[in-house]
Amino acid sequence: MFGIPGKQAVSITPKAAAKIAALMEKDGHKGLRIGVKKGGCAGMEYTMDYVTEVDPLDEVVELDGARVMIAPMAQMFLFGTEIDYETSLLESGFKFRNPNVVDACGCGESIKFDDAISAKA
Repeated sequence: MFGIPGKQAVSITPKAAAKIAALMEKDGHKGLRIGVKKGGCAGMEYTMDYVTEVDPLDEVVELDGARVMIAPMAQMFLFGTEIDYETSLLESGFKFRNPNVVDACGCGESIKFDDAISAKA
């Protein structure tokens, strides 16, 4: 929808691909859909949901058995994002390195996009 021919909307690191593939296999899901919604102290939050059916309007990115679908309304917010999976002593989880984010709250759970991008949504 908002892609550039020959360029994937998001990139997935090998660690994230391994985790997504394991989650898909565990419960027989078709993939993981990522998106954004209004909320949090910075204004927007990422969403992640298991998918049992692929929406034909989703942007699909696949790597090493992992499949990520990007909800249509989120594509312009997520274009260029790298999805990683990090493990530390205190927490483990998916991390989004998104070049479109201009600010984030202190806990890192919510984000803010450039007003020009937000106005298009």
